[in-house]
Amino acid sequence: MPVSGPLSHIDLSVGDPAQSIPFYAAFFGALGYERHIPEISAFAGAAPTRATWFIRYASGASFGIEIRPAAGESRQRTHDRYAPGLHHLAFHAESRSLVDQVHSAMMDAGARVLDPPTDYGGAAYSPGYYAVFFADPDGVKLEVVHEPLTNPGGE
Repeated sequence: MPVSGPLSHIDLSVGDPAQSIPFYAAFFGALGYERHIPEISAFAGAAPTRATWFIRYASGASFGIEIRPAAGESRQRTHDRYAPGLHHLAFHAESRSLVDQVHSAMMDAGARVLDPPTDYGGAAYSPGYYAVFFADPDGVKLEVVHEPLTNPGGE
C-alpha cells in the first residue's frame, strides 16, 4: 500500500554544525531516532558538517531529519519563530515518562529549556497534554509532547 501524507523528512539549516550536531544527537537519541552516516564526506569524520537521523514506523515508512550548514551570512542569524516560516517542531512521545527522559537527556547535554515538563491540559490544550520545550543552538523551538488523545495506549 502506498504511503501518502506522513512527512518524509525535514532538512534544518544550522549556523554551526559543531554545536548543532551534538545537540540533535542528544535530542534524537532520547527520542529513539537512529543516526545514519552515508558514505559522503560531509557526514563522516571527527567534524562532520551534516548529520541525519531516522525513525522507522511499524508500517515500514520512515521519517528523517537532516542537519546541514546554513549558507553565508545567514549562519549568524538567530531563528525568529514569529517571522514567516517555521514556528516550532513538535515530536510525539508515547508516554509522560518519555517526555521526562528527553528533558533529562537534554539537561545533561546543556540544552536551553524554554519550558520544563508541564501538564498543559485545559482550555487551550487537550486533557493530559504534557510537554517540554527547548531551543536549539540557533533558536529553533522544539517540543516533545505526550497527548493521551492521540496516543491512548501511553501512560
